[in-house]
Amino acid sequence: MIRTILATALLAGTALAANAQALPERIKTAGKIVVATQPNYAPIVYKDPATNTMMGFDVELGEAIAKELGVKVEWQETAFAQMLPSLQTGRVDMVMAGMSDLPARRETVDFVDYMVSGAQFYTVTAFAGQVKTPEDLCGKSVGASRSTNWPQQIGEWSQANCVAKGKPAINVVGTEGSVDARTQLKTQRLQGGVQGSETMTHFQKLEPNTYIPLGEPFTRSLTGIPFAKTPEGNQLRDAVKGALERLQANGTYDAIVAKYVQPSNVLKPISVNKGE
Repeated sequence: MIRTILATALLAGTALAANAQALPERIKTAGKIVVATQPNYAPIVYKDPATNTMMGFDVELGEAIAKELGVKVEWQETAFAQMLPSLQTGRVDMVMAGMSDLPARRETVDFVDYMVSGAQFYTVTAFAGQVKTPEDLCGKSVGASRSTNWPQQIGEWSQANCVAKGKPAINVVGTEGSVDARTQLKTQRLQGGVQGSETMTHFQKLEPNTYIPLGEPFTRSLTGIPFAKTPEGNQLRDAVKGALERLQANGTYDAIVAKYVQPSNVLKPISVNKGE
């Protein structure tokens, strides 16, 4: 029995050492990974209204990744537009903020992809009688955060599904964020909105009998963790990818998914730079 316990402890210690060895020396020495985020995208990253504590899918997953690698996380609240510049200048080591892996972004960073997302049309109960499908939004005003590529995607969908079929185009409204889009919907300045499919269940629970998803997500995108294209960034990228693969293997990833998002948001296997 003693031999078994000692062997198990030795194996665990060896695994932890191997994981720590995969990290860049600077991060191992510091004992922490500095991660940029913006807690305004529930349920991915947000703050508990009662305690002001940061929480969400990315927060729990980030903490699990750090634990797997034998270090801590230092969360740094950063404006979305400053996240990639902060990564490139070394102010942060990586970003976890529900960021889409897009070809244009990969010109300066590499992504470890860990979740599937998609643009989801939705409306509110006030319009339930007249807006029952995405096609019912033709000729109406639809809003989405202008800091995302959703406004462009709404326009492309409208061209193919409204204009090309002789229907009036959607009036695409770029909003200050998803919160602004939902507010304008509830005040009926908009008749529809678009946000990530991973968020819909959360807001339906938060505000019952308010939001109605329309059809299935009309795009597919991958959410990823960006890293600087440097030798240190590459090393950290590979370490984090390995940690995520182990978290999927031991069930931790699935448990976090079940808590915050939908099974359709699961990405297996973990990939690098596969967003389109």
